[in-house]
Amino acid sequence: MSSAEQVPDVFARRPKRADARRNYEALIAAARDAFAEAGTSASLEDIARRAQVGIATLYRHFPTRQDLFESVYVDEVEALCATASDLADLAPWDALVAWVDRFVSYAATKRALAEALNHDSELFRGCRAAIYAAGEPLLRQAQDAGAARPDISFDDMMRLVSGITMIHFVEEGQLERVLGMALDGLRAQRAGR
Repeated sequence: MSSAEQVPDVFARRPKRADARRNYEALIAAARDAFAEAGTSASLEDIARRAQVGIATLYRHFPTRQDLFESVYVDEVEALCATASDLADLAPWDALVAWVDRFVSYAATKRALAEALNHDSELFRGCRAAIYAAGEPLLRQAQDAGAARPDISFDDMMRLVSGITMIHFVEEGQLERVLGMALDGLRAQRAGR
């Protein structure tokens, strides 16, 4: 099930005309950056300025701040889900690791919007289902190839990686090192190790 099937209200807001679509995408990108920097209290005027559009254009696309939060979140989920199919040519373990790396980027946006999202909403549940539908086959393929431990579930892996993304790392490169250690723990153990 795709995220589009789960969250039709958000996708219905997407404009069809090319110029309106460009403005919409510029606003989403600007909002993602602003929310990552300043949290959900980021100024809507600043977001419009970053997107190089007027505030009326922002409100035309996103009548409420909540509409903007949800649209940024769904856009990130869509990109994360699309990554799974983009990795089809890689070896199973490499595809899984690349997807986990992309998930870490997604988690930064989710963390910035966490306070604004209703975690019991249909939108949030639908996005979670879409993420699992996109990522779970990657773990299964790595397990089938003997590259990932057979005794872990996708939910186990998601909780591990999500927990790591919640940590505030003070040293540059520390997140990547800790994530690498976690991924090493997910690898299938080779005989003689």
